[in-house]
Amino acid sequence: QQRGRRYKLFLKRRLRIDKRHQSKDSIFFRDGVRRIDFVLSYVDDLNKEWEKKLERRKEFESNLQKAGLELETEDKKESEDGKIYFVKIHAPWEVLITYAEVLNIKVPIKENDIPSMVENPLDCMLAPLRLPEKVMHPEPDYFTAPFSKDKQELYLINDESTFFSPSMRNRIVNYILTRCPYGTEEGKKKFGIKRLLNNGTYSAAYPLHDCQYWKKANDPNCDNERYTLYMEWARFLRFYKEQPLDLIRKYYGEKIGIYFAWLGFYTEMLFLAAVVGLICFLYGLFTMDENMSSKEICDPAIGGEIIMCPLCDRECEYWRLNTTCASSEYSHLFDNVATLFFAIFMGIWVTLFLEFWKRRQARLKYEWDLVDFEEEQQQLQLRPEYEAKCTQKKKNPVTQEMEPYLPITSQAVRFCISGTTVLFWVSLIIASMIAVIVYRLAVYAAFATLMENTQTLQPISGLLTPQLATSVTASCLNFVIIMILNFLYERIAVWITDMEIPRTHMEYENRLTMKMFLFQFVNYYSSCFYVAFFKGKFVGYPGAYTYMFNRWRNEECDPAGCLIELTTQLTIVMAGKQIWGNIQEAIVPWICNWWGRRKARNNPENLYSRWEQDHDLQTFGALGLFYEYLEMVIQFGFITLFVASFPLAPLLALMNNILEIRVDSWKLTTQYRRPVAAKAHSIGVWQEILNGMAILSVVTNAFIVAFTSDMIPRLVYYYAYSENEDSPMSGYINNSLSVFQISDFPDGNKPKLNEENFVICRYRDYRYPPDHERKYLHTMQFWHILAAKLAFIIIMEHVVFIVKFFVAWMIPDVPADVKAKIKREKYLTQKILHEYELEKLKERLCQGDKRATEKEFIATEGRMELSRAM
Repeated sequence: QQRGRRYKLFLKRRLRIDKRHQSKDSIFFRDGVRRIDFVLSYVDDLNKEWEKKLERRKEFESNLQKAGLELETEDKKESEDGKIYFVKIHAPWEVLITYAEVLNIKVPIKENDIPSMVENPLDCMLAPLRLPEKVMHPEPDYFTAPFSKDKQELYLINDESTFFSPSMRNRIVNYILTRCPYGTEEGKKKFGIKRLLNNGTYSAAYPLHDCQYWKKANDPNCDNERYTLYMEWARFLRFYKEQPLDLIRKYYGEKIGIYFAWLGFYTEMLFLAAVVGLICFLYGLFTMDENMSSKEICDPAIGGEIIMCPLCDRECEYWRLNTTCASSEYSHLFDNVATLFFAIFMGIWVTLFLEFWKRRQARLKYEWDLVDFEEEQQQLQLRPEYEAKCTQKKKNPVTQEMEPYLPITSQAVRFCISGTTVLFWVSLIIASMIAVIVYRLAVYAAFATLMENTQTLQPISGLLTPQLATSVTASCLNFVIIMILNFLYERIAVWITDMEIPRTHMEYENRLTMKMFLFQFVNYYSSCFYVAFFKGKFVGYPGAYTYMFNRWRNEECDPAGCLIELTTQLTIVMAGKQIWGNIQEAIVPWICNWWGRRKARNNPENLYSRWEQDHDLQTFGALGLFYEYLEMVIQFGFITLFVASFPLAPLLALMNNILEIRVDSWKLTTQYRRPVAAKAHSIGVWQEILNGMAILSVVTNAFIVAFTSDMIPRLVYYYAYSENEDSPMSGYINNSLSVFQISDFPDGNKPKLNEENFVICRYRDYRYPPDHERKYLHTMQFWHILAAKLAFIIIMEHVVFIVKFFVAWMIPDVPADVKAKIKREKYLTQKILHEYELEKLKERLCQGDKRATEKEFIATEGRMELSRAM
C-alpha cells in the first residue's frame, strides 16, 4: 500500500510537468529553446557533511553563472526516486564563441571544392559492405579555420544554436567545469568538478545522449544520432558492414573516433594474417600422415620397443615411447615447415600493418581537421589536479607567466616510491610464475601415478598424457592468477600515477600506459616465455638431473617437443582473456544497468526524463579508452610474439575483434553515459609500444623456431646424419634419443619398480652411450645442431629486419594525394582569410578611417601574393 501511495504521488508530480507541454525525453530546458549541454546530479543527504557540501555547491554554481553558463535545477520531488536533484547546464552563444577561441576550435569557412578520390573499380563488389552515404558522411566537408570572435562574418554561421555541434558544446562546458573554483579549504584554493565528484558534493556529471537508442525522439530538433549509431553500427548483425567513422567522430569526438578507426583497420589487416595462418595449419593437418617422426613413435615395432627413462624420481616408472603417439601427431599441426614460413610472413605483416596504419591515420588527420592540431590545445594544458596540489610557482621561460611547479626533491621522492611499487608488483608476478612452475614440478608425479593406476583413465591415456595434464591445469591456474593480479594492480597503478602528480593530461596517460603495459607484459607473457625458452632446456640427464631449489626436478619436454605445450599455454591464456574481457565489457554493465533501472521499468516511459535515463547508465571514465587499447595491444603481442607456435592465433584474434567492435559500440551506445568529447590526432604512445613489440616479435619467433620447435634438429639430421637415401627422415627418433644404463642411476633417483628388468632406458638429448670413452658427454651432433640454431637465428633476424626496413622505407607515412590536399587547403584558407582582411580594410578606407593607412593595405595585398607563391 505504501509503495502504491508513493507511485500515485510520483504520477501527480509528473502530471504537473506534463501540463507545461514538454516531453520528458527532451534535451532542452523547460522553455524548449535552450539546449542542455551538461547535467550535474546530487543527493541531498542530511549527514554531518551536508552543510559543507551545500556551501560548495552554492559557490560552484554561482561561479558557473559568473562564467556565463545558464543553470536550471530539477527538484528532487520531480525525480523518479524522489531523492536526486538534477542541475541542467546550457552554454549560451557568447560563452561558446569565447571558449572556442581559447580552445582554438576549427570551424567551417567554405565548403570543400577539392574533387574527391577516383572511384574504386571494386566498389560495386564491396557495395554489400557499405553503409548509406548519409550515415557515412553526416555533414558536408568544409575548409576550416580556428575560430576568432573578431571574424564571425567569415564563418558559415547559418544558425547559432546548431553552429557548434553537441560534442563541441559539451567539450567547452567540461573545460569550464574542470577549472571553475568553489572556495578555499585549509588555506588552499579548490576547484574543478572532478574534486567535487570525489568528495561526494555531486554524484555525477555528464553530457546527454540525444535520444533513446532504440527509437527516434519525438522532438523534430533532435538529430537522433544515437539511434542511427545503434541501428547501423552497434548491432552484431551489422558485423560485416563498415564503420561510420565520421558519425562516431561527430557524436563522441576524435579521441574515440580514432580508436575505432584503429581497431577496424587492425581487424581488416588481421584477415590476411588469419587466411595465411589457416593455410599453414591446414598444411600441417593434411601432411600429418606423412610425418615420419610420429610414424616411428606410433609404430609398435619402433616406438613400442623404445623404453624411456622415468619422468620423475622414485615414483615414476619406465614407459614406452608409443604412449605419446597422439601428442606427437598433434604437434605436427604446428611444428612443420610452414611454421618457418609463417614466422617470416608475420614479421613482414607487422611492418605492413604499422606503415599502412600511419597512412590511414594521416588521411584521418586531414579529413578530421587535425593537421595543425597542437597538443597544447587539449593534452598540454595543465591538469587541474596539478594546479591545485602545486602551491609553489615559477616563471615560464616561454610565456613569461607565473605557473605552478613541483620541486625536484618532491618529484624524486615520488618517483622513487612509484618505481619501488612497480618493481615490487613485477617481482610478485615473477614469484607467482615460479609458484606455478613449482606446481608443475610437484604435481607431475601425482598425475603420472594416477594415470598409471586408475583403470578409468586408461582409454584416454594416449591423448591425455601426464605432461599434457600438468600443462593444461598449470595454464588454467596461471590464468586465474593473472586475472587476480590484474584486478589488484590496475588500482595500484592509478594510485601511484596520481601520487606522481603529472603536469599534463598527456604525461598522465603516458605514465599510466607504461606502468600498466609493463605489468601486463610480464603478467601475460611470462608463462609463455618460460615454456618457450626455459622448459626442458636445463634438465640434465639421468643420474645427473638439475633441481629447482635442490628439491624439484626440472621439467622435461614431451618427446615430440615443447611446441605443443607452448601452443596449449597460448591458447588457454589468449582465449581465456578474450572470453573474460567480453564478459566484463558487455554482460557486467548490462546487469548493473538492469538492476539500476528495475524501479523505473514500472513507470510510464513518457515520465522517465532524458537526464534520469542517462543518470542510470554506467560511467565511461577518463580511462575507459585506455583499457580498450591495452586489451588490444596485449592481444597484438599474443599474435606476434609467439605466432610461430600457433598459426591459428590471428584467426582467433580476428573472430574476437569482429565481436569486439560490436561489443564496444553496443556498450558505448546503449550501456554508458555519453563520454565528454576529446580531441586526439593519433593513438599516442601505443604506436611506439606496437613498434617495439614488432621488433621484439622477430627475435622471439626466431628463437621459438630454433630452440622450441624440432625443425633445426630435423634439418641437421636430414642433410648431415641420415643414412637412408630413399627415406631420409627414417631413424630420426632413434637418433634423437640417447642411451642410459639403468645401473648408473643413483639410489635416490632410481625408480622403485622395474618389473620387466630393463637394462637401458632412453632420454631426449645428444650424448654418448655408457660404453663410450666420453660417457654421457655431448656428441658432435649436439654442437652441430647448436651451431645451426644460432646461425638460423642470425640469418632469419637479418633477413626479416632488412625486409622490414626496406618495406618501411618504401611506404611513405603520408599518401601523396593527402599531402597535396593539405597544401591546397592551407593555400585556400590563407587566401580566404587575407581576402577577408583586405575587404575589411577597404571598408575602413571608404569610411575614412585614418588608422587604415595605405601601408596596411599594401602589406595585406603582399601577404596574399606571398600565399599564392607558396
